[in-house]
Amino acid sequence: MRIAITLAATLLASAAQAAPLTYAQTLDAAAANAPALRAAALQVEAAKASAKAAGALPDPKLALGLDNFPVSGPPAGRFGVDEMTMGRVGFSQDMPSAAKRQARIGRAQADIVAAGAEGAVEARQVRVAAALAWIELLYAQRKLAALDGVVAQLAPLWDAAPSGVASGRSRPAQALEAAQMRAALEDRRSEAVSELGRARAMLTRWTGDTDPQAVGEAPDLDLAPARLRAAIDRNPALLAKDAAARQAQADVALAKADKRPDWSWEVAYQRRDPMFGDMVSAGVSVSLPLWGKSRQDPMIAARAASAGRADAQREDTRRALSAQLEADLADHVMHHEQWLRARDTLLPLAKQRAQLETAAYGAGTAGLPDVLAAFSGLADAQLATLDREAAVALDAARLTLTYGSDDQ
Repeated sequence: MRIAITLAATLLASAAQAAPLTYAQTLDAAAANAPALRAAALQVEAAKASAKAAGALPDPKLALGLDNFPVSGPPAGRFGVDEMTMGRVGFSQDMPSAAKRQARIGRAQADIVAAGAEGAVEARQVRVAAALAWIELLYAQRKLAALDGVVAQLAPLWDAAPSGVASGRSRPAQALEAAQMRAALEDRRSEAVSELGRARAMLTRWTGDTDPQAVGEAPDLDLAPARLRAAIDRNPALLAKDAAARQAQADVALAKADKRPDWSWEVAYQRRDPMFGDMVSAGVSVSLPLWGKSRQDPMIAARAASAGRADAQREDTRRALSAQLEADLADHVMHHEQWLRARDTLLPLAKQRAQLETAAYGAGTAGLPDVLAAFSGLADAQLATLDREAAVALDAARLTLTYGSDDQ
């Protein structure tokens, strides 16, 4: 049923392809369409299905045989002349100890928890990747629009360059310089188009939309570091390590259960010559784990060491998450300061320079190269500001989705 629902959601999402996507819609689409999440859900289903057989008894055994058939002496090779010869039909059942069956159930339940934890890790990774792809596409679109705006503003000046040379107002070399600047801006635009294509391809991977368009505003650029630090212990990566430690403890219980004796029972019906009468046999077998020091104890020690290793890995993961969070927060502060500096200082200065040079060119006190250089600097400032804002938005999304709780 769950698989059918997932497939239906996929078909519905596919039917809505090519629609503009907001940030929230992108996260929802990735959750519905990412193949990695379908694979993780199937892994959980597989673990649950396996758990149903974990505590079941082994399959019974049917035995067919011929007992006491003579192979030497006068009756050799003949039936019915020896009252000991009989055909046998038997039925047996192995009965593992209750401790072993319970340990197997515990291991199966630990596998379900581990599969769910791995699915949660995968879900968070998909959300982060889809969010970053959407932000990269949004700012690639904005950068391309900014470049197109600068090119449109400079078009009249490029058209005026040849006439300025013809009138004697500009030197011939200045017309060449204008052509060089135009080619440089066109190179920047080609780079922006390539960046847009790469971002679109990555977003297609996560949403399934063949022609995604990022619309709306970027996610909130403000963070709550205290909340992110408090959510570390609920991070899916750490919970996955907890699940692995639980599996290791279940393996210890399994190893200890091997010290408990198993038993089996069997019954058999033995048919003889009618003159002697048929027979029935029954029996019970019990395993004797007498050599624990050389067999079970070493395995228990090995599983205990693995459990200790899982606990150590869990602590290592917690420290790594905490350290990486602090490092990412430090980078975010730097990127935020650089973005504010570009937005509030560098970009206004570049705009003011372009306006002043344009006015001076109109008054005849500045040459065409001066105006072109000012607008080239404006383009650089606009692109740098967008790059820095994108870096802040990427930080905010990555930090919130990687380290925050699922309800943030």
